[in-house]
Amino acid sequence: MSTSNTALADYLTSEGIGGNFRYELWSTDDNSYYYLKVWSSEASPKSNPYTTTRAFTSTSEALIYFDCKYDKKNLPECPNVQE
Repeated sequence: MSTSNTALADYLTSEGIGGNFRYELWSTDDNSYYYLKVWSSEASPKSNPYTTTRAFTSTSEALIYFDCKYDKKNLPECPNVQE
């Protein structure tokens, strides 16, 4: 049996601000899923996130979730956003 010494690491894909929140969009090393780390817009950049979301299968799905839930945009996709 062999083991791999390759460490998998998540990486920052993008970041932005909307409403009273800011986000970082992270991806797994193999791009199999994405998640958001969300802070209050007034929080220190070095503080722990206000929340970390569930996993999304695409960047667009994650960003729509942020736009609907945190930026309170009225998009056609918003009724599909789960709390």
